[in-house]
Amino acid sequence: MIYEDLKSKFDKNGYVVIKNFLSEKETKDLKDAGEKLTENVPADVKTVFVASNTKHVGDDYFIESADKISFFYEKAALDDDGRLLVDPSLALNKVGHALHRLHPTFEACTYSDKVTNVCRSLGLSKPVVPQSMYIYKNPSVGGQVVSHQDSTFLFTEPDSLVGFWIALDDATVENGCLWMIPGSHKTDVQKRFIRNPDKCATTQLVFQGTQPEYEQSLYVPLPVEKSSLVLIHGKVVHKSEQNKSQYPRHAYTFHIFDEGISQYSEQNWLQTKVGFKPIYTT
Repeated sequence: MIYEDLKSKFDKNGYVVIKNFLSEKETKDLKDAGEKLTENVPADVKTVFVASNTKHVGDDYFIESADKISFFYEKAALDDDGRLLVDPSLALNKVGHALHRLHPTFEACTYSDKVTNVCRSLGLSKPVVPQSMYIYKNPSVGGQVVSHQDSTFLFTEPDSLVGFWIALDDATVENGCLWMIPGSHKTDVQKRFIRNPDKCATTQLVFQGTQPEYEQSLYVPLPVEKSSLVLIHGKVVHKSEQNKSQYPRHAYTFHIFDEGISQYSEQNWLQTKVGFKPIYTT
């Protein structure tokens, strides 16, 4: 498949929606795999994920997740003593960050011809995958994701980061679809999430810089049907609201950057011991 105007739309807005990116079977296979993961959470894992709070993402379990399949709970799913408040099938925020290398279903999707075609259409010379995540956003417990730029977390220089966000359920305003500020990728990366340079500090990860407050009127909701792909520029400002519906909003997402032109920052929180596997090299 050739996406003739994909790059021009992406360069203009900082995001693009490709409908029916996956077949019905491919979409179901990913969702089935994500639901199966909820049945295999290690009993001793109680790490909560809240992207805006270093307290919840600064432990060794999170920091060492780049080369593993790791499990992270929603804040609303656990009480103060780590006991589940909801059914285990609904308790996870996400699973990451090496699904694309360690799980055959997610690996097949990430390194598919469909993804290759998109990368070539964007003009990427050596696209590599630093991380992948299955995001649950389950009814009631699925929390808000505050306004951010993905390059805050995965900084490359020059910036070539692209997020691939694949809807495995219909994403609606009610269940927490993405909201974008069109054209905001033309600004700089305002904030960095890095490994603490102070080796004596008790906090291993810190935010550096401050992201400005944006007028809510600038955001555009992006409801999409399941099987759709949303491409997200690393610098585009986006968010999602709490899932207040009775319906899930599962998604599989991974990030790509062009190792042919960009340097991955040694300050980034995510560091791998095995390197980043390319989508293609020619």
